[in-house]
Amino acid sequence: MRLQGTIFVLLPHLGPILVWLFTRNQMSGWCEGPRMLSWCPLHKVLLLVQTIIYSVVGYASYLVWKDLRGGLGWPLALPLGLYAVQLTISWTVLVLFFIVHSPGLALLHLLLLYGLVVSTALIWHPINKLAALLLLPYLAWLTVTAALTYHLWRDSLCPVHHPLPTEKSY
Repeated sequence: MRLQGTIFVLLPHLGPILVWLFTRNQMSGWCEGPRMLSWCPLHKVLLLVQTIIYSVVGYASYLVWKDLRGGLGWPLALPLGLYAVQLTISWTVLVLFFIVHSPGLALLHLLLLYGLVVSTALIWHPINKLAALLLLPYLAWLTVTAALTYHLWRDSLCPVHHPLPTEKSY
């Protein structure tokens, strides 16, 4: 893999790194405490999966770029333009969730992102089948992320869905 491949693999990490720089003291513990979802993965697991997913998606974008003869030009406009929009929406979800603390808006953007990833896979498939297939783990991850975000949003609106722990009387 050439230098360009490394850039494509690292580019998706730019957004999460910037979000982390602004929220590093607030990020761990967002899914902890008495209202924690029983199926919520540990913070470190979330970070590891996110890192792997972003690297794989970045590599997939490199495969598409390489198969379209690299450089810049009209053949790249739709496949990589759609990918750029998808990446921007993905970073926006992080901002909405971790900086703005708006799981409702983050959920709406996640649903949009899901559609963009499916569209990207469909556009990439004729160009590079492996690149399109490499987006499938991302779709699975978005499903988990959307479920977590939905529950956190619902619980913030309707406290009845997450009863507080009760004290036992002796």
